Amino acid sequence: MIRTIKRGVATLAAASLLSAAGAALAESSYPSRPIQFVVPFAPGGTTSILARALADRLGPVIGQSVVVMNRPGAGGNIGAEVVARAEPDGYTMLMGPIGLAINPALYPKL
Repeated sequence: MIRTIKRGVATLAAASLLSAAGAALAESSYPSRPIQFVVPFAPGGTTSILARALADRLGPVIGQSVVVMNRPGAGGNIGAEVVARAEPDGYTMLMGPIGLAINPALYPKL
């Protein structure tokens, strides 16, 4: 189980860094302010725990604080909407499971 968690944290770290690569290329001093991870589920769940573990390890590496914000509700759609409406600058990232990818098919009014 510990190995699975470590693998998950490493995967999340790689995905986060890759998703921010475009913004990092556009802005030479990225990150110049704190990064925000939005978790679309309640605190204490697996996604929240992994996001917090990643934030604790990523902050010192990049020299900025990484804040984890939980926005539960509507099957993860509330947190996803927060990220979708955020400025596309690489400072607000969604930390959720792959199951969120099917929400547009389940909720046609997204």
